[in-house]
Amino acid sequence: MKAMAIQEFGGRDKLQLMDLPVPDVGPEEVLVQVKAAGVNPVDWKIREGFLREVLPHEFPIILGWDVAGVIKQVGSEVSQLQNSDEVYSYCRLPVMHYGSYAEYLVLPANIVSKKSESLSFEQAASVPLAALTAYQSLFGAGRLQSGETILIHAAAGGVGGFAVQLAKHHGATVIGTASPRNHDYVRGLGADRVIDYSTKDFRAVIREWYPLGIDLIYDCVGGDVLEHSVPILNSTGRLITIVEPDQAKTMKSQGVNVEFVFVSPNARQLDELTKMADQGKLKTDISGTYPLEDAAQAHEKIESHHVRGKLVLTIET
Repeated sequence: MKAMAIQEFGGRDKLQLMDLPVPDVGPEEVLVQVKAAGVNPVDWKIREGFLREVLPHEFPIILGWDVAGVIKQVGSEVSQLQNSDEVYSYCRLPVMHYGSYAEYLVLPANIVSKKSESLSFEQAASVPLAALTAYQSLFGAGRLQSGETILIHAAAGGVGGFAVQLAKHHGATVIGTASPRNHDYVRGLGADRVIDYSTKDFRAVIREWYPLGIDLIYDCVGGDVLEHSVPILNSTGRLITIVEPDQAKTMKSQGVNVEFVFVSPNARQLDELTKMADQGKLKTDISGTYPLEDAAQAHEKIESHHVRGKLVLTIET
């Protein structure tokens, strides 16, 4: 099978189109013919080797943790899925070796969900990692309640855009930070207010609007943004980050109510998101599609940190 993989960590030039064997299918697994693969910031961080000490790996590493495709073979003990089912998954495996930048991918059946009928393969591949990250952050670690106020940093990004929709659907008052060109987009997702982070200090704006602070802040940026968010929480406020595990650990030791979230595969939660998509309550925005061979171009784009919505690779077999 064709696969975009790396034999060593490094820059975009390390991405190689390889011909690799199709993995064998175990009793509790399924073989997915990949139609589309989502491109996420974690992909280039893996490629560079930033997670080599955190996640076990085996070269060659086929990148990609978002997949949408068609089941071509089911294991002997799989009953909930069958051949020709259109499916999608957040497909992070215990060892980084097989990923979705390939024509085929073998996955445990229990992390695979049937694809939303309202979404194309490209749209479906843009959902799992980002939407599950937002879901687990807001409702797991963040314990977001209806009627609370949430500030979402980078609200026009992949995770941020889903977070806006989920929070609004849950009955929260939603504030997002975004560049001016994305303000209408973020409002269209459901945000009640949008702050221009490029010209305004979000802390001053929030203090003016909410002198006693707000309930939940969702950080998809890190660095100073994470630290500067602490003073504008209310007395029971929570701070969630998806980009700064070490910083969050240090801040927590200093008494800050902060949690770091690293998303886990969860087919049940993905099924809930599927229902929302089919009901028109969850939208995805794809700002670029690339053939598998142009994965390096997709990485260049996502490394710019200025992608609205999601990027997707299309795989032809």
